[in-house]
Amino acid sequence: MPKFSVTGDIDPFLHVSLARGEKIYCESDAMVMMEEALDLKGKMTGGIGAAIMRRFANGESFFQQHIEAVRGDGDCLLSPRLPGAVQILDVGKEQYMLSDGAFVAASETVELKVRTQNLGNALFAQSGGFFITETGGNGQVAVSGFGSMSQLDVTPGRDVVIDNAHVVAWDSRLRYEISVTTGGSSGFLGNLVNSQTSGEGMVLRFSGSGKVLICSRNSTAFKTWVQTPAQ
Repeated sequence: MPKFSVTGDIDPFLHVSLARGEKIYCESDAMVMMEEALDLKGKMTGGIGAAIMRRFANGESFFQQHIEAVRGDGDCLLSPRLPGAVQILDVGKEQYMLSDGAFVAASETVELKVRTQNLGNALFAQSGGFFITETGGNGQVAVSGFGSMSQLDVTPGRDVVIDNAHVVAWDSRLRYEISVTTGGSSGFLGNLVNSQTSGEGMVLRFSGSGKVLICSRNSTAFKTWVQTPAQ
């Protein structure tokens, strides 16, 4: 099986070592360097229907990069689209839901499935609208978050509320619901006003047992700040 590791302290690379015959796939334009024994091709993973669904689910490119060790063992370096941390998840016993833009690369034996969300989550979440990506199979998947990344452990009876824009990935066994406020019971309109005045926007409430990966920076807020004309 390909060996995934993270190398570098600031804006790290994803380092992948492949033995002859092994394959991985990654987000379009993720490849930074690869050794001569490796081949790279652009493909629609799972066919045109699956590619379209993933495009809607988490903003992935229509074509993904597929890297195979054809002429012997070889290494490659990959990087995410936005600056920030990279973390490797072992999938099989646990499976994960991925937020928009979190996917970097995965073993060939890992499948990215698309499933529908309920109406409330679909309307307000920044996690694919009506569709959301879930891992399947066995192997490793690498995800990235804007800024640094941290892991939170959710346990029964201790729900965790997280700003929607800071969620990277979470254990698929967790229950989650979206809200426009971090608390209170003043009704939808009151909560909406509180959400605007507090500056929090949408939040996700996780319950059950499992882990959530969060990032320190809000990519949407950063893009807005960059595009705002200087005063």
